[in-house]
Amino acid sequence: MPESWHPSEQRIFRRAVGNPLLTADDWPYPVNAVFNPAAAHDGEQTILVCRVEDFEGHSHLSVARSEDGLSGWVIEPEPLIHPSHDHPAEAWGVEDPRVTRVEELGLWVIAYTAYGPTGPAVALATTTDFRTVERIGVVCPPEDKNAAVLPRRIDGHFVLFHRPRTVVGNHADIWMSRSADLVSWLAPEPVFRARAGMWDSTRIGMGPPPIETEHGWLVAYHGVRDTVAGQLYRVGLALLDLEDPRVVLRRSREWVLGPVAPYELQGDVPGVVFPCGWVHDPFTETLRLYYGGADTVIAMAETSLSDVFDLLEHCG
Repeated sequence: MPESWHPSEQRIFRRAVGNPLLTADDWPYPVNAVFNPAAAHDGEQTILVCRVEDFEGHSHLSVARSEDGLSGWVIEPEPLIHPSHDHPAEAWGVEDPRVTRVEELGLWVIAYTAYGPTGPAVALATTTDFRTVERIGVVCPPEDKNAAVLPRRIDGHFVLFHRPRTVVGNHADIWMSRSADLVSWLAPEPVFRARAGMWDSTRIGMGPPPIETEHGWLVAYHGVRDTVAGQLYRVGLALLDLEDPRVVLRRSREWVLGPVAPYELQGDVPGVVFPCGWVHDPFTETLRLYYGGADTVIAMAETSLSDVFDLLEHCG
């Protein structure tokens, strides 16, 4: 039996044998934890934009690069995005990035959570090389988080998925907003909700930026369930309509990745698998999902696109 496989897991995702790929011990300066990475491939290297938590409890975003996406990580000695006095909405940290390549702009768009005294908010920045950034700033006010941008416009608008916490009912579900310029965003529209009585009953949030396929926008999302032992974070899949992403074509009833490995069950927040990035190789169909384990380390699990669609084909 492969070391990377666990019998209690669903059938399609297999963990990297070298997990966890990155820990606080790998960082070039003292930190408490590294987790919840965005992921990109620039044609030569896999790039992770990692959430790094210091010993004050504040997070910043830092870049790690690898030739094979598994080992030999080279970590930048300085953060890419960090809290500063010039950005009061980020006073308590910047967290949980997602990275999208937008070819129209020739840029990578980084969506992240700006955390400050008024609560978590959605912020955007852009980069060409993951060495410097241009901040767009807060685009969705508190309380809002778990944001990811689509790689192309739909009906002339950029699309942002995010999770506002609604005033009525205090729901935390996946919504989308539209923008002509990445700066001003229209009122959010609902996409899909947490499901009562199921593994994703407490709240849900978008994972990595959706991947465009011939079948629709492929989505990985996290779902949370309250248990007597605390909250459990797991991963599910969905498929959205290509030209109207508000339309959910398929959604997995079962989770496809949940906390079973020691580095997912033990850490600052036990019982957490939190996906923020993935890399798809169109030549091999391999899909690598990079995620945070227990809010402490970075890990990866992989599958094939065909296995994903085989699973979703049987979902309503």
